[in-house]
Amino acid sequence: MAVVSNGTTIIDAGALGSGVATGKMILIKTLTASNSSTLSFVDGASSVVFDDTYDSYVFKFINIHADTDTANWSFNFRDGATAYDATKTTSYFRAYHAEDNGTAFSYKSDKDIHQGTGFQELGFSLHSDADTSSNGELTVYNPSSTTFVKHFIARASNGHSAPEVHDTFVAGYCNVTAAIDGVQFKMSTGTFDGVIKLYGIGG
Repeated sequence: MAVVSNGTTIIDAGALGSGVATGKMILIKTLTASNSSTLSFVDGASSVVFDDTYDSYVFKFINIHADTDTANWSFNFRDGATAYDATKTTSYFRAYHAEDNGTAFSYKSDKDIHQGTGFQELGFSLHSDADTSSNGELTVYNPSSTTFVKHFIARASNGHSAPEVHDTFVAGYCNVTAAIDGVQFKMSTGTFDGVIKLYGIGG
């Protein structure tokens, strides 16, 4: 027996109908950095989808290694032009635990952005030792909306140059009415290695 709602089959013989969204995480694109200055994901380029196909998008960055000591790991958005300079308002806080057992938890007002267009840091003063890296994710909600601001949330585990580990939290929104159609990742100086994967959620 099938369960049908408004012409859409919800369940048929115990299985979900093909028209029912399951909220799966769908891998869209994987980019690998090797002494790279930037990694960019642009809707419609190189098989990247970053539009209204999905409700939200998740970037997972894996073993991002700064090639220059004390570089800052960061990201930015573009809103239809070629520059990554979307206007943002953000917040940034972090907890850390050092190898000498020092600890702290604080809001970092020097790392947040107030209606600015610069790159948002995900981690600062990273260690360039061969065994040190940054890992985490960035979620962007409804980037193609032309009605609402575009919210995002990021969390990262960063190997700091002290040496210590930073548990970093960043959130904010792109305060633009244009759709966000691209995201770029880079270090504040030098190059980096690692992998970034883009996933679509829902839709």
